[in-house]
Amino acid sequence: MSLRFRNADLRPVLAEALANKCRVILVKDEGVYWLSEHGERLPNGHQKLLAYAVGCNPNVDSVEDWYELARNELGGDDFAEYFDMQERIMRQILDSNDDLKLVATATKLTLTVIAPESERS
Repeated sequence: MSLRFRNADLRPVLAEALANKCRVILVKDEGVYWLSEHGERLPNGHQKLLAYAVGCNPNVDSVEDWYELARNELGGDDFAEYFDMQERIMRQILDSNDDLKLVATATKLTLTVIAPESERS
C-alpha cells in the first residue's frame, strides 16, 4: 500500500521551500500532508500552502475515510518528518509532472517518483 501526492498540489509547496531556502515537512495529524518549514501564513495563523495525500485531506475526505487510510499507511501516532530540498527526488518533482509515492514500514519512509494518474495504463 502507499500514499500518493499529486504534483499539482506538491509543486507549490516545494517551490515555496526552495524560495525560502528551508526544508519541507511531511506531517501526519489532521490528514497527511507536506508543507514548507517557513511559509506564508493565513490570518488564522495556519500555513497557507499544504499538499495533502490523495484520500487524506480532511477538507474533502470524510473523517472516517482519511483517518483510516492514514492509520493503515502510517500508523496511529502523529508525526512530522523533515526533508531537505537538496534531495534529488524533490528536484525531480519540481522539474516534472510526476507525482510522489510514499511507502512506510515500521522503520522507514520511502519516496518514489511515479507517473501522474492520468498517464497510468
